[in-house]
Amino acid sequence: MKKILISLIMGLSIVAFGAQAEYPDKPVTFIVPFPPGDLEDVLTRIIAEEFQNEYGVPAAVVNKPGGGGGPFPGAMEVANGPSDGSVVGSFVIGVPVVGPSIGIDGLNEKTFESIGIFLTYPFVIATSGDAPYKTIDELAAHAKTNKVALGHFGAPLTPTQVTLALAKTKGFEWGSDAAFDALDCNTLASGDADVINTTLQLILPCLDKVTVLAAVTDKRISKIPDTPTVGELEPGLSISLWNGLFVKSDVNSDVRAKLRKVAMRAMLGDKAQQIARDTGALIYWKEGADSDRQIAGDRATMKAIWDMLE
Repeated sequence: MKKILISLIMGLSIVAFGAQAEYPDKPVTFIVPFPPGDLEDVLTRIIAEEFQNEYGVPAAVVNKPGGGGGPFPGAMEVANGPSDGSVVGSFVIGVPVVGPSIGIDGLNEKTFESIGIFLTYPFVIATSGDAPYKTIDELAAHAKTNKVALGHFGAPLTPTQVTLALAKTKGFEWGSDAAFDALDCNTLASGDADVINTTLQLILPCLDKVTVLAAVTDKRISKIPDTPTVGELEPGLSISLWNGLFVKSDVNSDVRAKLRKVAMRAMLGDKAQQIARDTGALIYWKEGADSDRQIAGDRATMKAIWDMLE
């Protein structure tokens, strides 16, 4: 009997001890499936720093580049990782929106749960200031009788897909298109491309010598408030390249709430908002439920774009 009582007491003690372990009770890793240095990486590091300060556990950002259009090895590390919130993904739109449609084993629409979306990259369609067109409609008219070369960062990227689809809806074809490692003031000045699909921060040094034809964002960019979004020009193409935080779908709500609290505070804080002012990036916090609605809408938009480009 005495042995039974001791066993019961020990069992209850173990249960009680386990119940006291609250998230986070060990280091947390934020995985960015791209090289360091870009906006998604910088902002994820701000979130990780805020997380570490809030909860007193180590929080590190690990970059796992490779497969911008799939197979997203960094994302799959999150998908195959533990369900305790110790591994968090910082993903661009391609992971939850494009990934489930391209046959990646283990990646489907239910693989990840959204914590929230926090960044829209300031992608634009731009041309040289002395080009004979100042608007998308003028570009379309010019391109019907002249070859216009488009430069982009890669055909699978959402902004490139949108730019190609916009040409279709406007009734013209690009004379050529090619992927570049860098798309900046020099690309236009050298004539390597007539029109470039790039981020605003890369052409800020020569903005006075550039015409920005459209923003591939869901809202107008503060640094170029007179430039329309592609969605304003063609509502069916309203989509942008964004980044958000994700965990495995079976991570519990308490973990998600703690991650959400820290990420929201970090993104609305002075450091992140200064980056927004400096770069033209849209930095904000969109809750999980609103993010889910956006993801569902973006999946439908991307399907329409793919059908259009077939």
